[in-house]
Amino acid sequence: MTWRRSRILHAALVAALGAVVLLPSIAPATVEEQRARLPPPTTCTDPIEGVWMSHKFNPSQADWYIFTLSIHRTAPGAATLRGDILSHSWEGSAQDQEPPPCRPGLDHWTVAMPAVGVVEPGGIVRFGGTSWRPEQTFCGHAPRPGQYNVDHFSGTIDPALQEFQSVNNDGGRSVNDPMVFRRVRCFEPPVTPHIQVAPPPFRPATRSRGCGLS
Repeated sequence: MTWRRSRILHAALVAALGAVVLLPSIAPATVEEQRARLPPPTTCTDPIEGVWMSHKFNPSQADWYIFTLSIHRTAPGAATLRGDILSHSWEGSAQDQEPPPCRPGLDHWTVAMPAVGVVEPGGIVRFGGTSWRPEQTFCGHAPRPGQYNVDHFSGTIDPALQEFQSVNNDGGRSVNDPMVFRRVRCFEPPVTPHIQVAPPPFRPATRSRGCGLS
């Protein structure tokens, strides 16, 4: 082994060990970055139901995903859930928080999934797709049969933050992949205020009939 090669391997080993040591401090920063991209939270009557949104960049794959979960209970107060998942993905760099303009080789699409779930004792929420279909292709190609695995999210809801703090397991590239959802919309209709108009403080004087008027 030459001296030059030895120094290169030593530098690579030091860098690898440094990455392992720093890894625990990197993970929370990634979650904070996800939070910073999300709209303000919304508080709903039901602690589970609503529209939940995530927004994450995957450096290893150089792609972005926005997941939108529409979660309903199967009946008022039920532990079983139903709804759907919308997966919106595009390729890009860390700066492409929004989808970039179409160019040759860029894939940008959405996939829709019907979904079911359950609220387990202890507050664990599980919500996952049962099948998938391409919904819309903006650029390039959407996934073809066998090229997409349905997503399954599990975790707990923090009511103070209106966050579903979950991991995704799709049986493929996502294995305990941290995903933070924020509730951004409720299903119940907005409350319309009932406006009461106060009567005028006085009634206009009526015109008296003049002479010669019948």
